[in-house]
Amino acid sequence: MAEKQTILTVDGLKKIEQKLEHLKSVRRREVAERIKQAIEFGDISENSEYEDAKNEQAFIEGEILTLEKMLRNAKVIDEGEISTDTVTIGSTVVLKDLEFGDELEYTLVGSAEADPMEFKISNESPVGQAIMGQKVGSVVEVNVPAGILKYKILEIKRS
Repeated sequence: MAEKQTILTVDGLKKIEQKLEHLKSVRRREVAERIKQAIEFGDISENSEYEDAKNEQAFIEGEILTLEKMLRNAKVIDEGEISTDTVTIGSTVVLKDLEFGDELEYTLVGSAEADPMEFKISNESPVGQAIMGQKVGSVVEVNVPAGILKYKILEIKRS
């Protein structure tokens, strides 16, 4: 089975590379030091500090493997590939909520770098799926648990 491709913007790639470097160079060393100190406390069979540190070490190693796999399978969206005619991954889109009149601005990204707090939504999210491939002026309907939301695309730009 082919591994799933991870779609990233240039910023997303940099953030993942920085996180991986931090885990490898800082967090690994910190946990190794915690394990060393816990062993110095004596009997490790009843040492909760040792168990906690080993669990954290396993978590960090798992995270490193996940990030390395993500980078191996990454397809980076070049800024020049981002269309301003239709919504694609990397597009920043201004939407108007047709029920309440609010204007929302989202950047459409791959699921690996989605962060709603930074207004970065995944192309796999309901809104992301609805706006993908659409043009300025299009009205899209998004099915959500509360019903159907309607948005009009006001602007498409590069992020």
